[in-house]
Amino acid sequence: MLALAASYSVIDSHTAGHPTRVILSGLPHLQGGSVAEKRDFFKTHHDRLRATLLHEPAGHAAMVGLVPTPSDAADFGAFFISSYIYLDMCGHAVIGYAKTLAATGSVAPTCPHFTLETPAGIVTVYLDWTEQGDLASVRLQNVAAHAGIQNLAVEVAGAAVTVDLAYGGVWYAIVDAGAIGLSLDPDSVGPALHQGAAIKAAVTARLRGLKPELGGDASPSVLFYADIGRLRARHLVVLDANKFDRSPCGTGTSARIALLAAQGRLGEGETYIAENLHGISFAARIADGRPNIEGLAHITAFSTIVKETTDPLAGGFLCR
Repeated sequence: MLALAASYSVIDSHTAGHPTRVILSGLPHLQGGSVAEKRDFFKTHHDRLRATLLHEPAGHAAMVGLVPTPSDAADFGAFFISSYIYLDMCGHAVIGYAKTLAATGSVAPTCPHFTLETPAGIVTVYLDWTEQGDLASVRLQNVAAHAGIQNLAVEVAGAAVTVDLAYGGVWYAIVDAGAIGLSLDPDSVGPALHQGAAIKAAVTARLRGLKPELGGDASPSVLFYADIGRLRARHLVVLDANKFDRSPCGTGTSARIALLAAQGRLGEGETYIAENLHGISFAARIADGRPNIEGLAHITAFSTIVKETTDPLAGGFLCR
């Protein structure tokens, strides 16, 4: 017999390799009118649950959680938690949530799209169904994206590195991997984490002096890219010294196409292909002034996370 302190019903999926854990039950009532207010209430009063649900042994450093909430402004509401910060927007998780809604019958093949309120704003999610009623692809119309500071020089380990800042629901420092001698393949993750963390620290320090308007986020993640064609590139997003995005990154891709558009390198309606280290891609374009990201998630688990009263690590742990 188990003596349980708590249990949580979750559905796990991955979008091009990166996980999303949709938390369906076990959470306390969240006060607030908007999704952002509910997120802030969770952050203030229940932040310990982030480690409980996402850190080891129930999760890992790269786990992203999605908390569904009611919305007065959209069909659904959700906010995003990760092992290290709260995210205003998360593209791969929205695609994962669409797959979860389809898998549970919460959206049916007769549903062509739905709206989702996030802390960053309301996004629209378009669903492409097969004749058999399976979800074939998901297209996210993201919040508006834009370029920030371009050609910002920072010093890393005695060498100059040039970054471009852009917003796609989250801020990114965008770096040409080839310019710093970094190859983007599965065996290069270690060096990329090391260099990405150093660049992130340098950019964060540099921004303190410039004080740009970064929506409260003065520590952007680093998006490394390697162009493999005019409108095709490989992406690797370094989130922290021990965390990277396995997918091409939905908000990061949104940021990159906003930057390309600002540079005159991507026109309205043109398609940009962003692929991850395993060659799995997102298709991205700007339509009606907003980034659209198309991809697909796959379900990996329907499960219940349990916490025994005697478990000394029930609150979770995370090692660097």
